[in-house]
Amino acid sequence: MNDRITISIVTHNSRHIFDVLDNLKQELGLESSYDIHIFDNASDQSYIDKLESYGPFISLHKAEENEGFGHGHNEVIKKITTRYAVIFNPDILLKKHMLDEMIRRMKESDQLAAVCPKVLNSDGTTQYLVRQKLDLFDYILRFIPFQSIKKLFDKRLSYYECRDLPDDQTSYIKMGSGCFMVIDVEKFRHVGGFDERFFMYFEDNDLCLKFGKAGYKILYTPFDTVIHLYEKGAHKNKELFKIFLQSMVKFFNKWGWRFF
Repeated sequence: MNDRITISIVTHNSRHIFDVLDNLKQELGLESSYDIHIFDNASDQSYIDKLESYGPFISLHKAEENEGFGHGHNEVIKKITTRYAVIFNPDILLKKHMLDEMIRRMKESDQLAAVCPKVLNSDGTTQYLVRQKLDLFDYILRFIPFQSIKKLFDKRLSYYECRDLPDDQTSYIKMGSGCFMVIDVEKFRHVGGFDERFFMYFEDNDLCLKFGKAGYKILYTPFDTVIHLYEKGAHKNKELFKIFLQSMVKFFNKWGWRFF
């Protein structure tokens, strides 16, 4: 293992990736301790051509077919020799000092498998993506479009979304978001990485539960933030919603069904 840090980004015609790479180039510069690996899941040729224009700033891995989010990250992490890596969505913007601080936190404890930041919308509001439990009722509740019903169950949603996590101290959590997490590579490999049966959605919850089952800890830090250009694709796109439902069934079949 060497002292460099791997940033792993999986793409498939991802609309924000070029803004993300421009942000990384501005924040990290052309010489830093971070190695950026892009695993492209069979995007259009014009898209790949544009990725290739970033030259030596990135290492580009090209797949002939799209085998999913988890598969792409697994392929990158199989090949690297760094102790730490960053699972990094193609729609994340950040500041270098925040990234450096999360790496520092990871290095402080041998028990940590992952460090997760506070995730923000572009307007600075919080995206509540941390989970301590998953059940079917809360998922149904999130997809209901009627605000009056959501207001009726606001306390339950607040608990589900871990809105009460303190802003003045770090916390150990059960499940963080795969949109961005710093991971210990050896621990990631020890639990088998992402379960590739999840093409998309729930693979991050599954990974976190595997970390917990292995006796590792996940740290949430409200002091370190990233911006997630979150589009809630499963709420808007029928195909993505179908994939979401398929992954949800696989997840509950694996970890046990909780309805309420």
